[in-house]
Amino acid sequence: MLAPRPCVLRRAHAVSALALGLALALPACSKSDAPTPPEKGAAANTGAPAIATDYGVDLANKVITLGALNDESGPAAALGKPYAVGKRILAAQVNAGGSGILPEGWKIELVERDHQYNPQKSVQAYNAIKDQVLFIATSFGTPNTLPLRDMLARDHIVAFPASLSSAMAAHPNTPPIGPNYRVEAMRAMDFAVEQAGGADAVKAAIVYQKDDYGQDGLEGWTAAAEAAGVTIVAQSTVAPGQKDYTAVVTALKDAGATHVLLTVLASATGPILGSAAQLGYQPTWLANTPAWIDRFYDPSVIPPTVFKNFYFVSGLSYWNEDLPGMKDFLAAYEAYGKDLHPPDLYILGSYVQGRVALEAFRRALEAGDVTRPAYLEALQSIADYDGGGLIQPISLTQQPYATSVLTRVLAPDFEARSWTEAAPYAVPTAMSPPQTAAE
Repeated sequence: MLAPRPCVLRRAHAVSALALGLALALPACSKSDAPTPPEKGAAANTGAPAIATDYGVDLANKVITLGALNDESGPAAALGKPYAVGKRILAAQVNAGGSGILPEGWKIELVERDHQYNPQKSVQAYNAIKDQVLFIATSFGTPNTLPLRDMLARDHIVAFPASLSSAMAAHPNTPPIGPNYRVEAMRAMDFAVEQAGGADAVKAAIVYQKDDYGQDGLEGWTAAAEAAGVTIVAQSTVAPGQKDYTAVVTALKDAGATHVLLTVLASATGPILGSAAQLGYQPTWLANTPAWIDRFYDPSVIPPTVFKNFYFVSGLSYWNEDLPGMKDFLAAYEAYGKDLHPPDLYILGSYVQGRVALEAFRRALEAGDVTRPAYLEALQSIADYDGGGLIQPISLTQQPYATSVLTRVLAPDFEARSWTEAAPYAVPTAMSPPQTAAE
């Protein structure tokens, strides 16, 4: 169990056997079971303008209740644990007062579940908490969010996915906060061609997870290869939690692949690179966002030498990057997060996502309507928003969402536990004529 935090958080983690049992016992709702909204609320003070509410907003006590569907014990827990911490830090910061993120006096209550990266358990957990919350602040993982989409539309709930799948951008109730995996894959191909000195010098390959995340990587990598005139010599699929990657790496080596895209979870990255080192195979590795965790900086986890030719392709910011909002974020981490988890870019990514979510609530509150439909409308008014100076500006005004297409390539700096920029933010050359991030 994580240490208690000095903020108003209602924890309902599945690490408690009783809580898990209750969550899993609840039946999924049918479409005919759509909840009946409670009566509209009004401002607590006499004479104040009426504010419309339905779920998850206590006007009298100025509390908003938010849901979180995490993975803290499944195959993606290495990413899911720090991601959960990001929202807890944000809640604690707001609840302490003086943050300026929400109007003064407002507090956040979190209702959390651990779905263990299991789509069925994600549905069960959603049904267990949906009537308590205004929106889902975290829905961790592509395969665990996809089955929720019809229910989200039925219940008028926004669920912020811990996923950059293009399928998320295609649905109004699952807004992303950065370039999708297809865009990352295309930018990776640009870098491969540039690094090799031309398309003829690249023998491309991909190892991808067999789901919508992996499909995004495959489609982006393939489209960019075709546009650049690069030959793809090998491709292999893997499953979350897979243990042995010897056959996968052997196939890459036998095909003579020079540049390999890893559209996998971080739990697969270490074993793949370790197997390649044992086989004396050293291509250039290019990784989508979920393929890295900051624990890789720890030499006791995996030797830094296996990352000699490793590059990270992402549109997100990294820990301690020189950004206008980084000082304030790091102060919040020191105050509310350092005892929960070591520094990790997924804490930062989750925190920034939460800033986007709360900006929409602030706008809805100012407009006098914090019902679920009004919240979505406020969210879709956000344009050129930089998360308090922590991300490249994003916009959510276009549907399907075209959040951003600017992506860069980073190389790990193990001594500094940080990154150096190998290639700057840019739009992939294969995206010509220009496409939206969701296309």
